[in-house]
Amino acid sequence: LAVLLAVTVTSAFLQAAAFSPVSVPNPKAIAAHLTRNHLSASDDDFMASLRTRVSQVEDASSKVPLVVLDSMLPRQVLRLQVNNPALMQLVRTRMADENPHFGVMGKARLSTGEQIFLKQGVEVLVRNPEFQGEGVKLELVAGRRFEVDDKSVEHTDGGWTEARVTWLDSAEQEEEEIQKAQSTQERMSVARAISKAEQFDAPSANLDGNLSLVDRWIELARENEREEGQIDELLACIGEIPPSDEPTERAFWVGALINPLPAMGVSLEIRPSLLTATSAEQRVDFALEGIMRSIWHMDGTTKLF
Repeated sequence: LAVLLAVTVTSAFLQAAAFSPVSVPNPKAIAAHLTRNHLSASDDDFMASLRTRVSQVEDASSKVPLVVLDSMLPRQVLRLQVNNPALMQLVRTRMADENPHFGVMGKARLSTGEQIFLKQGVEVLVRNPEFQGEGVKLELVAGRRFEVDDKSVEHTDGGWTEARVTWLDSAEQEEEEIQKAQSTQERMSVARAISKAEQFDAPSANLDGNLSLVDRWIELARENEREEGQIDELLACIGEIPPSDEPTERAFWVGALINPLPAMGVSLEIRPSLLTATSAEQRVDFALEGIMRSIWHMDGTTKLF
């Protein structure tokens, strides 16, 4: 009877995993429970199959193909046409699997001039792929962020790289930051980030017309568009600015605004800094400095280049 009950629980787990693998509670514990109950030798194959299934469930939720392109932030849209065989095969494979997503990572240049690959990136949705001869034209829409487990990186037969990733949630990161704070000053870091984030859309006496930083940047950027309608299209892509009590998301939104795709050449590149920052306050600080220096560049106060 005990064995029958154990197998029934396991069967229920397998059915649930087939339809909703991410929602299955602690599959390793189930496998360990069955092992501790010493199933007979005839069940060895079953246990091996179960362990394989557990591994597949974990891979499905945390292993993603990775492509090195430009650094992207959530909400950004990258339109490109490429003839890279590995990328084309990856797109075909993901579309055939009805999972049109993969990870995009960028590079950063150190003060020494050395370029390094970032461990932080974004998952992108492949939209409207058009295969044309030996190339493919597509749109990549950036979504949730991740950090790569560099010990899990492996190359596939298809020619691309895969790795396990940790998905990053802004609210969870901010809450964890508060919980791990060792001092009052550290605990106030997120509160300071929220206070600073209010500056982005608050009227400023230091700007023409008492405009906010965001409104003044948009006003000046319209005068520096590379093609008509570029800023309107950019704003449609990134949507409304997140509220100030979501400082990390607000900082990423500002980064997507002032470092658009394609680039306008009116701002310093802050996307790698935003992706690798370790606190909400750091992200807001990078975004504030970036948008202010971009405004000064466009209004002629202090040129960046």
